[in-house]
Amino acid sequence: MKKIITACLVLILSSCGSSDESNIETVLASKDLKKIREKRLSLENEYNALSDQIKQLDQAIHELDTTANIPLVTTLTAKSEVFNHFVELQGSVKTKENIIIYPELPGILIDIYVKKGQKVNKGQLLASIDDGGLEQQVSQLEIQAGLAQTTFERQKRLWDQKIGSEMAYLQAKSNYEAQNKAVKQLKIQLDKTRIKAPFSGVIDDIMTDEGSVVSPGQSPIIRIVNLNNMYIEADVPETYVKDITKNKTVEVEFPVLNKTMDANISQAGNFINPANRTFKVEVSVPNKDENIKPNMTAKIRINDYKNNAAILIPQGIISENASGQQYVFIVTNKTENNEIQTEKAIITTGKMQGDLIEVLSGIEDGAEIIEEGARSIREGQIVKIIN
Repeated sequence: MKKIITACLVLILSSCGSSDESNIETVLASKDLKKIREKRLSLENEYNALSDQIKQLDQAIHELDTTANIPLVTTLTAKSEVFNHFVELQGSVKTKENIIIYPELPGILIDIYVKKGQKVNKGQLLASIDDGGLEQQVSQLEIQAGLAQTTFERQKRLWDQKIGSEMAYLQAKSNYEAQNKAVKQLKIQLDKTRIKAPFSGVIDDIMTDEGSVVSPGQSPIIRIVNLNNMYIEADVPETYVKDITKNKTVEVEFPVLNKTMDANISQAGNFINPANRTFKVEVSVPNKDENIKPNMTAKIRINDYKNNAAILIPQGIISENASGQQYVFIVTNKTENNEIQTEKAIITTGKMQGDLIEVLSGIEDGAEIIEEGARSIREGQIVKIIN
């Protein structure tokens, strides 16, 4: 439009230049203010008249040009591909061997034989509590038990030779057995003053100092953790109860460690929690480097579905009609100018992964589908493809 106006102005100026009296250079050279103003007003009136004519011409072009209002769209080609659907869950690392050891008897904690971070074996002595004289009592009972044993053995020999009374033999036997039982019971009590490792692991924390008075169930002494027997616990929605089962391979990611590994589901729960409609799964994870710690956050990806010939399209290009049917626009008859008349294709969809959704029916492999602009057009409308 600017070019047309410029051309018109050139024509005006050229026509004006045909007469010396009306020529701009002549008017300017005259230094006559009145003539200059009259010349400017004359040109301005001619310019406005031409502008009105140009607007009329633009309006006619707009009404007659049928291609000016055609919407522009882009398309994509549907291609079948392998589709693996994953359930993504967040879980927490746990260990079945992570306990705090409490004393079984009250007393003074006299010795701690281990340090934080130290590896210990099952049954290793970790700490000891003042036995309150139990060891001396055990020694006295052992002496009495020895005497009772000697007496019993003598009475037994006599009884075997049919010498002496049966009552004396039975009393000696009863006394001997009672003394042995008393020694065993007292040794069990004495053994409770020696705190031992219930399993092999690492001393994670020493929670009470030597010399402190401790009580059963009230005085935590040592935390011991086994980092070899680790697993991840996660809650799975009940809709996946048939797909996520024991021994299924999963992908595990530890964001803090920037580490990913494959593992197996070691246990799938049989109880649905009514509060959140989920069931628990446990995923065993190896921990040779011992850098996986209890309560660490982990992400689990479980492949619950696979389609070897799936058609995937962006979810954003799908529309829905009043009947609740999903549809997309497809390309059928394309002209040389890439102009087409839109056509609906009713589809059914399956699982989603990210921004893509699986199309189960309604679209064939190789079909051309309208992508950008799909939400702003209607069926039967003429559009132009600008791929």
